[in-house]
Amino acid sequence: MAVKSQATAATSHQPLAERLRPKTLGEVIGQQHLLGPGMALRIAFESGQPHSCILWGPPGTGKTTIARLMADSFDAQFLSISAVLGGVKDIRDAVDRATVARDGLEQRRTIVFVDEVHRFNKSQQDAFLPHVESGLFTFIGATTENPSFEVNSALLSRAAVYVLQPLGEDDLRQIVTRAQQINAVPAIEGAAIDRLVAYADGDARRLLNTLETLAVAAGAEKIEQITDDWLLRVLGERMRRYDKGGEQFYDTISALHKSVRGSDPDASLYWFMRMLDGGADPRYMARRLVRMASEDIGLADPRALRLALDAAEVYERLGTPEGELALAECVIYLAMAPKSNAVYKAYNEIKAFIKNDGTRPVPMHLRNAPTKLMKELDYGKGYRYAHDEADGFAAGESYLPDGMAPPPFYRPVERGLEIRIAEKLRELRKKNDDAKD
Repeated sequence: MAVKSQATAATSHQPLAERLRPKTLGEVIGQQHLLGPGMALRIAFESGQPHSCILWGPPGTGKTTIARLMADSFDAQFLSISAVLGGVKDIRDAVDRATVARDGLEQRRTIVFVDEVHRFNKSQQDAFLPHVESGLFTFIGATTENPSFEVNSALLSRAAVYVLQPLGEDDLRQIVTRAQQINAVPAIEGAAIDRLVAYADGDARRLLNTLETLAVAAGAEKIEQITDDWLLRVLGERMRRYDKGGEQFYDTISALHKSVRGSDPDASLYWFMRMLDGGADPRYMARRLVRMASEDIGLADPRALRLALDAAEVYERLGTPEGELALAECVIYLAMAPKSNAVYKAYNEIKAFIKNDGTRPVPMHLRNAPTKLMKELDYGKGYRYAHDEADGFAAGESYLPDGMAPPPFYRPVERGLEIRIAEKLRELRKKNDDAKD
C-alpha cells in the first residue's frame, strides 16, 4: 500500500499536461482529419514503417504528443531536441545514440524530434540530411511557422508535411472533462467552462495550464466549485481579453489584412488592437504590416514599405506599449495608401512560368566576358550599354532568352505612383516597337 501511495503522490506532482498526455492514438483529442480512420497519419501509424515528417500547426495542438506516440508505436528510441536551446552538438549526440541503438543487440529504430525546427539555421538543418537519407533515424520536426519559408528545401523534400488545426470547442471541453475525471480540478459551472474554452482559443496547452492554476487557487481557498465570477476574480483581465467570441488567431489577422486592403482605417485599427489585446506578439504584427505593404500597396506608394520597416524598428527600440503606437500609425497609413497588387501578381506569374518552363540559356550578348577565351567565344558580343544610348535606353534591345516572347508579367495599375510608372512603361515599349519597325 505504501508503494502505491508514493506512486500516486508522484503522479499528482506531474504537470497536468503530462498526466493527461495520451498514451494511445485513440486517446488523442482533435486532429481527426489526420488521425481518424483512413486518414494520412493514421495510415502511417498502421503501416509499421515510420517516415520523416514535419508537424505544422499552432501551439497546443498535439505536435509533441503525436511524435511521442509514433515512437511508441514503432518501439523506437525517442530523442528530443529543442531548436531554441540546442545546436549541432545535440545533433551529433543524437547521431551517436541512434548509431548505438541501431548497431546494438536490440537493433532499435530511433526517432529524432526537433521542436520549433524553424529556429535551426541552414547549417543545422543540413546536418540532418545525410542521416535522414541513410535511414539512421526518422526525423520529425514541429513548427508553428510555415515550413515552406522556414525549413530548407532539401530537408522539406524528404519529409511529409502534416498540418495540425487548432482544437475545436468540443475538443477543449473533452480536455476539461478528462481533468475532472482524474480529480485534477474541482467542479466547474457551465459559464466558466465556456469562458475557459474561449480563452484557450484552440490551444490545449493554454487550457491545461489555466486549469492547473485554477486548481491550485481553488485548493488554497477551499473552493468546491469554480464559478464564472470567481474565475474572473482569480484570472482577471487575462480572461476578459480572450472572451471575444472565440475567433481563431488566423481569422483575426485575415480580418486585419482585408480591412487594410479595403482601405478602411477604422476597421483596420480595430482588428489591429484586437490582435494586441488578445496577446499577439507585436513583432509578428510588424511582420504582417511589412507583408501588406509589399502585397497590397506595392509601387502605388513605395513609401508604405519604408514606413512599415520604420515602424518595426521603432517597436524594437521602444518596446511595449510605446512602440505599439508606431505600428498603429503604420496600420492607418497602409489603409489609406493607394493600392496595387501588380508586383505581387507579377511575382507569382513569373514564379509559376519558370517552374513550368525549361532552363533557357542566357543570350550571348548578355553574358559576362571576364576572360579572353570568353570574348573569343562571343560572350557579351553585341551588347548595347544603355548609358551610351539616347535617354539612357537601348531601344529595341532584348533582355529575355532568345525565342521568348515578351510576356507582360508586370502590369501597373492606374493608382498612385503606378500611374506614372505605367506611363513610363508605355513610352519605353513604344520606343522598342518603333526601333523594330
